[in-house]
Amino acid sequence: MKNKKPPKAYENKKFLSSSSARELRILSEYLEPKTRLRRNKVQDTVVFFGSARILPEKEARKNIETLKAEGKDTAAAMRKAERELKNARYYEDAMELAFRLTKWVKSRYSPHSRFIVTSGGGPGIMEAANRGAKKAGGKTIGLNISLPFEQEPNPYIDKELNFEFHYFFMRKLWLVYSAKAFVIFPGGFGTLDEFMEVLTLIHTGKVRKELKVILYDSAFWDQVINIPKLAELGTISESDLKLFTVCNSVEEMEQELIPHLKKVEKKSRLLR
Repeated sequence: MKNKKPPKAYENKKFLSSSSARELRILSEYLEPKTRLRRNKVQDTVVFFGSARILPEKEARKNIETLKAEGKDTAAAMRKAERELKNARYYEDAMELAFRLTKWVKSRYSPHSRFIVTSGGGPGIMEAANRGAKKAGGKTIGLNISLPFEQEPNPYIDKELNFEFHYFFMRKLWLVYSAKAFVIFPGGFGTLDEFMEVLTLIHTGKVRKELKVILYDSAFWDQVINIPKLAELGTISESDLKLFTVCNSVEEMEQELIPHLKKVEKKSRLLR
């Protein structure tokens, strides 16, 4: 009786899921997105960062109405619902900016291949960005990460451009690799991590391309981090404060982004 053929190494799921094959899994998270982005002719992106917990205004208002209707408007529950409604403007503004940016890009590129709105693929601000781009009829990318909570992919990502990562560092590589600009909305630990990672890469010269980095809403960020204080205390240079811009409206962000993208566009034509 003949022995049953064992699986080939690259078809052996037990091996591929083991610690011995970690390098293969890491390499896969580099090569598979690279292949798919090229297939979809993605040249560059504009990346949106921000909290996964921020709701659309309509949903936030409905939550307050539900609390009142069900008689569950305890002080703590109502404070949370009111805070969610206050923060919902960030969702609406992210969606509007992504919409305007995608409309502008589509008027210049057909098919849509440049400055594609990209997010971390989850809910909140990420969903708002993908949703705005989709509303404008453009391509939109989601670079999701497997987490025990919060991070299901939102429904506004193009099917071919919906990615799922296991390794944070590979996800970050692809968030930065094609980016020409970053728009950073209010968020928590993840947003802070992404913002500081981008600043560090620019500051240390590991990213040599010219990037526009925008923080949205000075009222939020001034309470959360005090970067000017770092310059005052001598742990960074005064010139480092020019690595990012702070804006307080969709119009301001649009006015910062569009000239920068035009400059990138012109430079790329000269290099051909």
